[in-house]
Amino acid sequence: METDKKAVVLSSGGLDSSTVIAIAKDQGYTVHSLSFFYGQRHAFELEAARKVAGAMGVAKHLVVEADLKKIGGSALTDDIEVPKSRNEAEMAGEIPVTYVPARNTVFLSYALAWAEVLGASDIFIGVNAVDYSGYPDCRPEYIAAFERMANLATKAGVEGKTVLRIHAPLMRMTKADIIRKGTELGVDYGITHSCYDPSPEGLACGQCDSCLLRKKGFAEAGVPDPTRYVRVI
Repeated sequence: METDKKAVVLSSGGLDSSTVIAIAKDQGYTVHSLSFFYGQRHAFELEAARKVAGAMGVAKHLVVEADLKKIGGSALTDDIEVPKSRNEAEMAGEIPVTYVPARNTVFLSYALAWAEVLGASDIFIGVNAVDYSGYPDCRPEYIAAFERMANLATKAGVEGKTVLRIHAPLMRMTKADIIRKGTELGVDYGITHSCYDPSPEGLACGQCDSCLLRKKGFAEAGVPDPTRYVRVI
């Protein structure tokens, strides 16, 4: 059921953003989910985002084209090898090549524009600083800074019509905590997609950083992993 309490939720079709949609809905928001075709290596995540939007009953799911491939600089947009079989120390040791330059800033800016048009005061994003992947735009300091900017950069904020808020409800949660919360809220993780380097059929590689963190999360949560992997690791 729609309410006047609207939120824009960034949706990648992955585990984290799908959990955030469930959290926003549980908090009484009418969710408008926003995904991007940004020149990424594969379209499976967009297919997953559409499935998630349908399954979770969002009010509207919008896919925006923002071609970051033309800028490049990431293994997710360029012909750069995706790191595999890394341990957590290696993952946290440096900003990985799967970092897409300024991606969250670009995505949040689109979300901010849509929120203003919708008359929404709330934007949700599934960033996380516990199972840390080394991305600078997943830190609490970044989210706080963007929120300050949002209230300076919009007509709604300057005129005092609303105070725009950027919610990052997963920020302090482990991957296992996220999975437990999503399971409690009825998220179907079988339709989500997290892999950086899937097979042509869309099977998860099981070895990239995202797959390894996802598998560890399911194991620690004690929840069966519904992910379809290329092979059993």
